[in-house]
Amino acid sequence: MIKIDKDALMCDLAETYQIYDLKQLPLTKVAAFSLGLKDDSRIKMKMRNQKFDLNQILLMSVADNLKLLLWSKTKDAQKGRNKPVLWSSLFEEPKEKKEIVFNSGEDFEKERNRLLKKGGHN
Repeated sequence: MIKIDKDALMCDLAETYQIYDLKQLPLTKVAAFSLGLKDDSRIKMKMRNQKFDLNQILLMSVADNLKLLLWSKTKDAQKGRNKPVLWSSLFEEPKEKKEIVFNSGEDFEKERNRLLKKGGHN
């Protein structure tokens, strides 16, 4: 844990156990205290590469579902527009758009024919 983020570990130990100097304790004690930290501690969340704790995720899920439920009863929903932005979109990686630019109509036709011969699969 110390190798991953010493500052986060020190902060968690100070907050939870009021340990302000790691050097005053044997390494085995520090290890035992570190394992006893809660799952939402800074260091454990960093080790799991987690941005939000479970409570935050559940609250975002409730908020998203409520937004969708309310939106579904509107005229916008019937027409499929103005869908609400969801908190869960924070977890998604941005989608990479594949865009090809052609210098001429000839280049476009060549690429089109190549793809058609291939069966349309990239």
